[in-house]
Amino acid sequence: MVGFVHYPKSPRHVPLATAPALVGRVGGRAKKVLLTVDADDDLLAAAIHAFTPDILQLHGAETPARVAAIRGRFGRPVMKAIGLGTRADLTQIAPYDEVADLLLFDAQPADAAALPGGNGRAFDWALLRGQSFAKPWLIGGGLTPANVAAAIAATGAPGVDVSSGVESARGVKDIGKIAGFVAAARAAETLGSLAGSG
Repeated sequence: MVGFVHYPKSPRHVPLATAPALVGRVGGRAKKVLLTVDADDDLLAAAIHAFTPDILQLHGAETPARVAAIRGRFGRPVMKAIGLGTRADLTQIAPYDEVADLLLFDAQPADAAALPGGNGRAFDWALLRGQSFAKPWLIGGGLTPANVAAAIAATGAPGVDVSSGVESARGVKDIGKIAGFVAAARAAETLGSLAGSG
């Protein structure tokens, strides 16, 4: 999956006018994910037109009812980001597990954080140990080429999400770090498969 952030407060914000040229470069090689934060229907409609996403990632305070409404109105799979900080945060997962197509577990942003994600903060991966979910899920938050294998091993996550952990400067992706991240994640996946079959 390749993510496109459409949220003006983010250093990774992609304006609607820039979207078609960028998403055209994906060329069907990956699923396109449109990330928005508490967007209303008009903004979502405009962004969907510009980005032609395969998946909508909702990274704000969208309620389960709002997630279901967006999924029903726009007819695209929805990934809901859920911030985790303490064991008490696990109670919010079940209602989203019923209405979203995918779940993304991220770190709770600091109280003063201007962004709901992409802050380079990890959460306690042990929170997910022994948990199971009806829907496919990923982890994000503070992942880097150096720690992604440990995160996968600690959580059993079938997928990972990265942004700030593969940047050379805030909002500037680093090709070398991306390659290193993918290699480390694939190596962890291979080790997990071998361990499971042994």
